[in-house]
Amino acid sequence: MILYPAIDLKDGQAVRLVRGEMDQATVFNDDPAAQARAFVAAGCQWLHLVDLNGAFAGKPVNAAAVEAILAACPVPAQLGGGIRDMATIEGWLDKGLARVILGTVAVENPDLVRDAACAFPGQVAVGIDARDGLVATKGWAKETDVDATDLARSFEDAGVAAIIYTDINRDGAMQGPNIEATAALAHAVSIPVIASGGVASLDDLIALKTCGAPLNGAISGRALYDGAIDLKAALRALAG
Repeated sequence: MILYPAIDLKDGQAVRLVRGEMDQATVFNDDPAAQARAFVAAGCQWLHLVDLNGAFAGKPVNAAAVEAILAACPVPAQLGGGIRDMATIEGWLDKGLARVILGTVAVENPDLVRDAACAFPGQVAVGIDARDGLVATKGWAKETDVDATDLARSFEDAGVAAIIYTDINRDGAMQGPNIEATAALAHAVSIPVIASGGVASLDDLIALKTCGAPLNGAISGRALYDGAIDLKAALRALAG
């Protein structure tokens, strides 16, 4: 199972939010590229990047920070936030991004997801962010009546590389991931599922690895910054 260290970008800084609330941002590093290098030095195989401002604006906002990370780090990176048209998808992949994450458009324009997955095999993931099983979009600010599992199933034949499933109520709260819902989603689809939201300890990562569902990986942010999870120790544990 892959551990994806998260770098959430707000106003050019690496921050963490609590349950997606932009006014509850804690700045952890003024230099996101330096943070990325630290994660890579510890041995991570992937980076998970989020343009928080972009998620609300509907277009890339922290492009300079993302480009600095891509230039500084040799490991593949995936990015979500504000990616809502084919030109933006193509532009990011041309700049060296390994994978784009499409969230809002997965609900509002699913044909774009299908077209992008066809045009860029293995480089398009779907981000499904849910409160109580229902998807939220536009930086989690817009509630929908779309069921998370139904949305995931709708892309079974689209060729998407992965689904990043985030339980919004757990994100940044350090209360543990929603293992039951994540495992149920992974069992419901054949698409690889990456768990996100609430990972607070090495025990949480082990619980996800041994939950009985074929999870591709887990994303962790605040626990790495706070020191609740030692990245090197976690990578060793997940590799074993």
